[in-house]
Amino acid sequence: MKKIILVSVCTAFFLLSSLPALAASKATAQGKALFEKHCAVCHPGGGNTIRPEKTLHRKALAEHNITTAKDIIKTMRNPGPGMPRFDKATIPDKDAQKIAGYILNTFK
Repeated sequence: MKKIILVSVCTAFFLLSSLPALAASKATAQGKALFEKHCAVCHPGGGNTIRPEKTLHRKALAEHNITTAKDIIKTMRNPGPGMPRFDKATIPDKDAQKIAGYILNTFK
């Protein structure tokens, strides 16, 4: 009986401790899909087909004071020359957050 309880507790702990990783991988997959839909045409592989000096790689973003998801979303909402504006109707905040997270975690 003690062995069954111990196995049950260990299994429950393992499953519960896996939930954040599963949620993160789901968010990453969603962010990637949204990135592919809205961004990849101009930013394949994190590059930039319009302005090659403005890639999505962390170092290039930091050179333009873009270091957080909030900064990326701000740029999506009010971009500079050459980039279309993505308003909340086009990309809702929750989707913009997923795209920004994907960018920060992928293009290092």
